[in-house]
Amino acid sequence: MDFSQLVLHRESTRRYTTRPVEREKIEQIMEACRMAPSACNSQPWKFVIADDKDVKTQLAQASYGPLLRFNKFADQAPVVVAIVGEKPNFLSRIGGNVKDKDFYLMDIGIVAEHFCLQAAELGLGSCMLGWFDEPKAREILGVPDNKRILLLITLGYPAKDKIRKKIRKKPEELYSWNVYS
Repeated sequence: MDFSQLVLHRESTRRYTTRPVEREKIEQIMEACRMAPSACNSQPWKFVIADDKDVKTQLAQASYGPLLRFNKFADQAPVVVAIVGEKPNFLSRIGGNVKDKDFYLMDIGIVAEHFCLQAAELGLGSCMLGWFDEPKAREILGVPDNKRILLLITLGYPAKDKIRKKIRKKPEELYSWNVYS
């Protein structure tokens, strides 16, 4: 599939089959993530892949909202992946301080989309979850308290064949030429 098709195909999947995800496919996704660019080649991330049913279920349940079960679909996914923010290298930290920008957060966004695009290219669905109980997720995965889990990503085979119609802003609402308008 070419890139334009891939972009149309990739969506946030919220219904999964029970089919397990092959380790080879997960390793392909991890290789795409390994190749992701980052500020000063810092690569400030570590992935924790939960494919053990008990661990995955606990992690999925840590993503449920307190009143509404925002991510109740997460339990259907055969895999839930945590992206742990690691300390950026010295140059990236200095640059971020000088420019008052959190480059490592941009880097996490880049690597997360590499993950999701590679998954889509392999016929897998994914969904990034920002809403989750981080202390509980750290406890489940044994992540030290001094590290942040920045995103969870569900992964599995989509339970439907058809891609839903994407509703997006009009081009003129997204960009302008030469001057902000």
